[in-house]
Amino acid sequence: MNVFRLACLAILMAFSLSTIAQKADPPVFKGAQATKKMYKAIYQLNSDDDKKIKVTLKNIQNALDDPRLKGKVQIELIVHGGGVALYMKDGPYQAELMALLNRGVILAQCENTLRERKIDKEELWPFVSFAPSANGELIIRQAEGWAYIHP
Repeated sequence: MNVFRLACLAILMAFSLSTIAQKADPPVFKGAQATKKMYKAIYQLNSDDDKKIKVTLKNIQNALDDPRLKGKVQIELIVHGGGVALYMKDGPYQAELMALLNRGVILAQCENTLRERKIDKEELWPFVSFAPSANGELIIRQAEGWAYIHP
Protein backbone atom coordinates (compact mmCIF):
# COMPACT_ATOMS: atom_id res chain seq x y z
CA MET A 1 0.00 0.00 0.00
CA ASN A 2 2.90 2.39 0.65
CA VAL A 3 4.15 1.83 -2.88
CA PHE A 4 0.71 2.73 -4.23
CA ARG A 5 0.60 5.95 -2.19
CA LEU A 6 4.11 6.93 -3.29
CA ALA A 7 3.21 6.35 -6.94
CA CYS A 8 0.05 8.48 -6.60
CA LEU A 9 1.99 11.23 -4.86
CA ALA A 10 4.66 11.19 -7.60
CA ILE A 11 2.00 11.47 -10.32
CA LEU A 12 0.27 14.33 -8.48
CA MET A 13 3.57 16.22 -8.06
CA ALA A 14 4.51 15.75 -11.73
CA PHE A 15 1.09 17.03 -12.83
CA SER A 16 1.36 20.04 -10.50
CA LEU A 17 4.84 20.95 -11.75
CA SER A 18 3.82 20.72 -15.40
CA THR A 19 0.76 22.90 -14.71
CA ILE A 20 2.94 25.51 -12.98
CA ALA A 21 5.43 25.44 -15.87
CA GLN A 22 2.62 25.95 -18.39
CA LYS A 23 1.32 28.99 -16.52
CA ALA A 24 4.70 30.76 -16.40
CA ASP A 25 5.11 33.60 -18.86
CA PRO A 26 7.29 32.66 -21.82
CA PRO A 27 10.48 34.72 -22.19
CA VAL A 28 10.08 37.79 -24.40
CA PHE A 29 12.32 37.74 -27.47
CA LYS A 30 13.53 41.17 -28.55
CA GLY A 31 16.09 40.21 -31.17
CA ALA A 32 19.85 40.45 -31.09
CA GLN A 33 21.43 43.49 -29.50
CA ALA A 34 23.72 45.63 -31.67
CA THR A 35 26.64 46.04 -29.28
CA LYS A 36 29.36 46.77 -31.85
CA LYS A 37 30.22 50.27 -33.03
CA MET A 38 29.96 49.26 -36.71
CA TYR A 39 28.51 46.44 -38.79
CA LYS A 40 29.33 45.69 -42.42
CA ALA A 41 27.32 43.65 -44.91
CA ILE A 42 27.78 42.78 -48.56
CA TYR A 43 24.72 41.85 -50.61
CA GLN A 44 25.05 39.81 -53.79
CA LEU A 45 22.73 40.10 -56.79
CA ASN A 46 23.24 37.87 -59.83
CA SER A 47 19.74 37.74 -61.29
CA ASP A 48 17.83 39.95 -63.71
CA ASP A 49 14.49 38.74 -62.32
CA ASP A 50 12.52 41.85 -61.32
CA LYS A 51 11.17 40.17 -58.18
CA LYS A 52 14.67 39.16 -57.07
CA ILE A 53 16.00 42.66 -57.73
CA LYS A 54 13.17 44.27 -55.75
CA VAL A 55 13.62 41.83 -52.86
CA THR A 56 17.34 42.59 -52.73
CA LEU A 57 16.74 46.35 -52.72
CA LYS A 58 14.06 45.96 -50.03
CA ASN A 59 16.36 43.80 -47.88
CA ILE A 60 19.02 46.51 -48.00
CA GLN A 61 16.45 49.18 -47.15
CA ASN A 62 15.23 47.08 -44.21
CA ALA A 63 18.78 46.77 -42.85
CA LEU A 64 19.29 50.53 -43.15
CA ASP A 65 15.98 51.17 -41.36
CA ASP A 66 16.58 48.71 -38.50
CA PRO A 67 16.68 50.92 -35.39
CA ARG A 68 19.44 48.77 -33.87
CA LEU A 69 21.70 49.49 -36.85
CA LYS A 70 20.98 53.22 -37.32
CA GLY A 71 24.31 54.93 -37.93
CA LYS A 72 26.18 51.65 -37.38
CA VAL A 73 26.00 49.83 -40.72
CA GLN A 74 27.99 49.99 -43.93
CA ILE A 75 26.51 48.15 -46.91
CA GLU A 76 27.83 47.17 -50.32
CA LEU A 77 25.76 45.71 -53.14
CA ILE A 78 27.90 43.71 -55.57
CA VAL A 79 26.18 42.89 -58.85
CA HIS A 80 27.24 40.34 -61.45
CA GLY A 81 25.75 38.04 -64.06
CA GLY A 82 22.15 38.89 -64.88
CA GLY A 83 22.08 41.36 -62.00
CA VAL A 84 23.75 43.91 -64.26
CA ALA A 85 20.19 44.79 -65.35
CA LEU A 86 19.86 46.71 -62.07
CA TYR A 87 22.56 49.21 -63.06
CA MET A 88 21.64 49.68 -66.72
CA LYS A 89 20.68 53.26 -67.64
CA ASP A 90 17.68 52.01 -69.61
CA GLY A 91 16.33 50.14 -66.56
CA PRO A 92 13.63 51.28 -64.13
CA TYR A 93 15.67 51.35 -60.91
CA GLN A 94 17.38 54.75 -60.88
CA ALA A 95 15.26 56.24 -58.07
CA GLU A 96 15.79 53.23 -55.77
CA LEU A 97 19.52 53.21 -56.49
CA MET A 98 19.86 56.93 -55.81
CA ALA A 99 18.03 56.51 -52.50
CA LEU A 100 20.49 53.78 -51.45
CA LEU A 101 23.48 55.76 -52.70
CA ASN A 102 22.33 58.78 -50.69
CA ARG A 103 22.29 56.56 -47.58
CA GLY A 104 25.91 55.52 -48.13
CA VAL A 105 25.43 52.16 -49.85
CA ILE A 106 28.31 51.18 -52.14
CA LEU A 107 26.87 50.14 -55.52
CA ALA A 108 29.47 47.94 -57.24
CA GLN A 109 29.50 46.08 -60.55
CA CYS A 110 31.65 43.11 -61.52
CA GLU A 111 33.93 43.99 -64.45
CA ASN A 112 34.11 40.33 -65.53
CA THR A 113 30.38 40.43 -66.25
CA LEU A 114 30.78 43.54 -68.39
CA ARG A 115 33.56 41.91 -70.45
CA GLU A 116 31.69 38.62 -70.84
CA ARG A 117 28.45 40.34 -71.87
CA LYS A 118 30.20 43.01 -73.94
CA ILE A 119 28.62 45.84 -71.95
CA ASP A 120 30.36 49.22 -71.91
CA LYS A 121 30.60 51.04 -68.57
CA GLU A 122 28.90 54.00 -70.25
CA GLU A 123 25.70 51.92 -70.42
CA LEU A 124 25.53 51.90 -66.61
CA TRP A 125 24.60 54.72 -64.26
CA PRO A 126 27.61 57.01 -63.62
CA PHE A 127 27.38 56.52 -59.84
CA VAL A 128 28.14 52.78 -60.10
CA SER A 129 31.55 51.64 -58.83
CA PHE A 130 33.48 48.67 -60.19
CA ALA A 131 35.25 45.60 -58.80
CA PRO A 132 37.47 43.33 -60.91
CA SER A 133 35.33 40.30 -59.99
CA ALA A 134 32.26 39.77 -57.84
CA ASN A 135 33.64 36.51 -56.48
CA GLY A 136 36.88 38.20 -55.47
CA GLU A 137 34.91 41.00 -53.81
CA LEU A 138 32.83 38.51 -51.84
CA ILE A 139 35.89 36.54 -50.76
CA ILE A 140 37.76 39.64 -49.61
CA ARG A 141 34.77 41.20 -47.81
CA GLN A 142 33.98 37.97 -45.99
CA ALA A 143 37.61 37.61 -44.92
CA GLU A 144 37.37 41.18 -43.57
CA GLY A 145 34.41 40.11 -41.44
CA TRP A 146 31.55 41.47 -43.54
CA ALA A 147 28.22 39.63 -43.31
CA TYR A 148 27.32 38.01 -46.63
CA ILE A 149 23.72 38.18 -47.76
CA HIS A 150 22.32 36.64 -50.93
CA PRO A 151 18.56 37.23 -50.93
